[in-house]
Amino acid sequence: MGEMSNFQLGVIGALFLSVASSVSIVICNKALISNLGFPFATTLTSWHLMVTFCTLHAAQRLNLFVTKSIDMKTVMLFGILNGISIGFLNLSLGFNSIGFYQLTNTIQKKLNVSSTQLLYQSAPFQAAILFVSGPVVDQMLTKQNVFAYKYSPVVLNLGSELSSSQLTFTCDM
Repeated sequence: MGEMSNFQLGVIGALFLSVASSVSIVICNKALISNLGFPFATTLTSWHLMVTFCTLHAAQRLNLFVTKSIDMKTVMLFGILNGISIGFLNLSLGFNSIGFYQLTNTIQKKLNVSSTQLLYQSAPFQAAILFVSGPVVDQMLTKQNVFAYKYSPVVLNLGSELSSSQLTFTCDM
């Protein structure tokens, strides 16, 4: 009985951390975009995903999760489509109130992988599509150039904090 309640506490804790980290990222992105005048939501998303991939790569090297060979075409398509989706979600933060993310588990179930592994293997594709399209989309929407932006220490610090907390806490059952 005690083992089951520890498991339930672990699940509840993981769910809480997942929601808290997602909401924190959204709130911080909203602050960067609305309050600190950093209008480049799509480019910011690509930075988040690159830091996510690098952090997950380090975690994988430390054997914190196990990867397996999976269909790269499916992962690449998922990464591109999910990257576009996340880019538009973050882009909406500049125009809407705080929203919530929902990553889908259809691909995860199809490939029989954990959400951590799927994120690890698709983050480079998500980052790449947004890295290429982000500055162009942001330029069209804001009439400003992300490369000409005067980065303050607050924006740089908040952006790096967000990127390092981009990981989604998961509980693999």
